[in-house]
Amino acid sequence: MMIQHKSNKFNSFHENNMFLNTRKDSKSNSSLQPVFLQTHSFYVFIFILLIGSLSGCVSHKKAKLRERQLETVISTARSYIGTPYKWGGVNRSGMDCSGLLFVSFKSAGMDIPRTSAMQSEGGGKVKFRKLRPGDLVFFAMGRKRRKITHVGLVTEVRGNNDVRFIHASSSLGVIETNIHTDYYTKKFRKARRYF
Repeated sequence: MMIQHKSNKFNSFHENNMFLNTRKDSKSNSSLQPVFLQTHSFYVFIFILLIGSLSGCVSHKKAKLRERQLETVISTARSYIGTPYKWGGVNRSGMDCSGLLFVSFKSAGMDIPRTSAMQSEGGGKVKFRKLRPGDLVFFAMGRKRRKITHVGLVTEVRGNNDVRFIHASSSLGVIETNIHTDYYTKKFRKARRYF
């Protein structure tokens, strides 16, 4: 009997102790909950930072690639300076205006349409006063004032009235000249940006 009594005391003590532990655990869990939320928020914040920096790296790499492509396009076009004009030509024995750009963009791994009319439909719109290197400039050289018949590539912006572009002139071959002349500004129709 005495043993029985002791075991009952032990059991009731054990049950009470479990109850206290449970209460302590529930209290400690509730006090840990804000810490958990803070830790969770911290990891979410770190995750967002990592994603942001990765996307920043990707956009930086894209910008660098575009910059290299632009340099390649312009240097390739300039390498043809002095090449005679030839309708439909795409090599050093003869080059036409859209062929010059087609070949130059191809050298940078970029595909653009072959004709000036089709090239004038690609890329994004650019205002005449906002021209920058890499922009394509289009002209109507024939009798029809709205029909695109000529294209060039902006190579350098030296000032408000000095914007250089390279093109294959039917009379002079591949040359680089300032677009701000009466002749070219009157014939200018639009500009497109592929970069």
